[in-house]
Amino acid sequence: MGAIDRTARQQLGVEKAHDQNQYLTFQVGGEVFALAILGIKEIIEYHNLTTVPMMPAFIRGVINLRGRVVPVVDLAARFGRASNAVTNRTCIVIIEATAEGEQQDIGVVVDLVNAVVEIPASEIEPAPSFGANIRADFISGMGKVAGRFVIILSIDRVLSLEDLALLERFKEQEDAEPAPAIAATAAARAEAA
Repeated sequence: MGAIDRTARQQLGVEKAHDQNQYLTFQVGGEVFALAILGIKEIIEYHNLTTVPMMPAFIRGVINLRGRVVPVVDLAARFGRASNAVTNRTCIVIIEATAEGEQQDIGVVVDLVNAVVEIPASEIEPAPSFGANIRADFISGMGKVAGRFVIILSIDRVLSLEDLALLERFKEQEDAEPAPAIAATAAARAEAA
């Protein structure tokens, strides 16, 4: 599995990103969430996305990432909320997920990346069955960081098998249309903006 790229590690002040107890914390809609660092490949700036017709509302579009088309999920929309405005701190976290036995890179839009923190297993409580502003099955646990709870997301549930299968069908459609054509379309849209 990949890890946060070198530049992102320097920006976040992280020397070692392979520890099972390390989590990337970020904000969506003013709330702090965390993802296990081992599933994260890199963090990139938010830039123009190419929208794709007939995709679910939580799929914001696709980006060209070094010649690969990567779908981008809006976490706020996935949580059933209105999408947040894009600011200069909005980022796309590239996550390596598994769909039907194959690795798939998926971008996740977050409002702000906070830091990489270490949360020992002893400081992680089970997911609550009520009280959270998102579906309980999206939460793998509640981690204590500096005396406050952080919602640790279960990315496999946030991007459920059905959702990943939908993304896989999209990928098959994308494979039918050569990536350079999609990349050229994305580049043309970026130049026009």
